[in-house]
Amino acid sequence: MRLPVVGQLVGRWETDPLWARFYDLTVEHPRLGDPVWRWGMGSDLSLLLAAVRSLGALPAGSRVLDVPCGGGVGLRGLRPGQGVDYVAADVSPAMLRRTTGLAERLGVTDQLTTRVTDAADLPDPDGSYDVVLSLMGLHCFDDPRTAAAELARVVAPGGRLIGSTLVTDSGLRHEPGRRVGRAAGLLGPMCSRLELHSWLRAAGLTRITLRSSGPVVHVRATRAA
Repeated sequence: MRLPVVGQLVGRWETDPLWARFYDLTVEHPRLGDPVWRWGMGSDLSLLLAAVRSLGALPAGSRVLDVPCGGGVGLRGLRPGQGVDYVAADVSPAMLRRTTGLAERLGVTDQLTTRVTDAADLPDPDGSYDVVLSLMGLHCFDDPRTAAAELARVVAPGGRLIGSTLVTDSGLRHEPGRRVGRAAGLLGPMCSRLELHSWLRAAGLTRITLRSSGPVVHVRATRAA
């Protein structure tokens, strides 16, 4: 099937599209990224950066699942020698190669395992990870409800889900962007804040907080110990 014109220009997630690389660039270089996020999307990049930095406080032996990892944005929170078991998962082998290259530059290769994985069908047993990280990914999935349930399922007792996603109920200002993203094949059906909260609660997570920043919602939730 022939892709829409925009999709031909930027590619699909499986092929590591231009947009994914630009997103990584805005996070790696906040002086560039902050005005792009603030004026381009009406969102505060510092909230995402805080989620990434929080990984640096994890004790040795902690298990982290980052899905979809993209080009490795979450890895920037790790410290060399931290002793974390970090699983970076994505549908795109090309993105996983970029993640591996970034780990080499950051000196955290010994903590990294990469895996081609569909977020809606994780191979892990229940409660496998101390932290499940999903930054700016849920809005890309064809079945966000199933993906959200899978992310929650693998959070260990006492563990946390940390994430962010675009939502459908952020106002008419952001509707053109949603339409362009869907036309390009970069956005799925997405979800509202209420839907996301209900999905995570149904999956057994508690202390669910959703913080809106323009079209982005930043998510924190835990599983009772």
